[in-house]
Amino acid sequence: MTSAAPRRATDTAAEAQLKLDAVRQQLAGVWLGDPAVLELLLVAVLAGGHVLLEDVPGVGKTTLAKGLARVLGVAFNRVQFTSDLLPADVLGGSVYHPGDGRFEFVAGPIFTDLLLADEINRAPTRSQSAFLQAMEEGQVSADGRAYPLSPLFTVIATQNPIDFDSTNPLPEAQLDRFLVATRLGYPDAAAERTLLGEYRSAPPLQAVLDPDGLLALRAQAREVYLHPDLAHYVVDLARATREDARVRLGISPRGAMHLAEAARARALLHGRASVHLEDVRALLHPVWGHRVLPRQGREHDRRVTAALLDALTADVPVPR
Repeated sequence: MTSAAPRRATDTAAEAQLKLDAVRQQLAGVWLGDPAVLELLLVAVLAGGHVLLEDVPGVGKTTLAKGLARVLGVAFNRVQFTSDLLPADVLGGSVYHPGDGRFEFVAGPIFTDLLLADEINRAPTRSQSAFLQAMEEGQVSADGRAYPLSPLFTVIATQNPIDFDSTNPLPEAQLDRFLVATRLGYPDAAAERTLLGEYRSAPPLQAVLDPDGLLALRAQAREVYLHPDLAHYVVDLARATREDARVRLGISPRGAMHLAEAARARALLHGRASVHLEDVRALLHPVWGHRVLPRQGREHDRRVTAALLDALTADVPVPR
């Protein structure tokens, strides 16, 4: 590689950072909580992955998802998952026209760019499986035909970590399909006072990107350089989770790939053309915290998993 090529990559990454900083500044108008949440959402969108938000009602999940779609300039749909939801309610299905004796496929709300799947764990397991299969394959099958979803298709799913009445928790194999999982948390006192006052008079959000611009940024994120030593480090960390006696379910190869993809996206978000160790470390909990299942402690207790991941990380040599 010539010396001009790295310079071009660095310049292009800096241009991408300016666009993404503009996205963040717009979103800051509707999101008054932890800025790290915005970074995680943008990492997921750039990496082409899906997001699981595990938090109580009323902390801004819907507002944040709508705002993200608005600023990115992409189409948005929302589905409220309930106990009587059928796969066709989300995916769509064929409708028979008796006049000419033909079937016509009617697309469901999943045919969009960004979909908010609200309280996904309230849907029956059959609906969950059909929905998550579409997330993985990027298409919907009906009557022997495959209907592709948007190339920008991104799911932001939510579930309440407190109320488990009439819910069907996502199995580990389905949780593994989410690139990141996180909690929004409560805003601080000053931000909450803003919500009660001047927040209501804030100017409307403006689109910073469009679908083509977002696709170009995704392609750019895939080209961010991951040094072989860092790739080996990710693999070593994943294998450590599978071999440790404290772990019942470790990181799958898909989980290792997701961490590498997310690290590339985070590097671009920070205007870099190559992944740094800090990118991997910063994303370890959001990308792997919902995948690792400890042998001890309450099931799906993220605090236990976080402590275990920290302990495992301390035992794996850092690349020099």
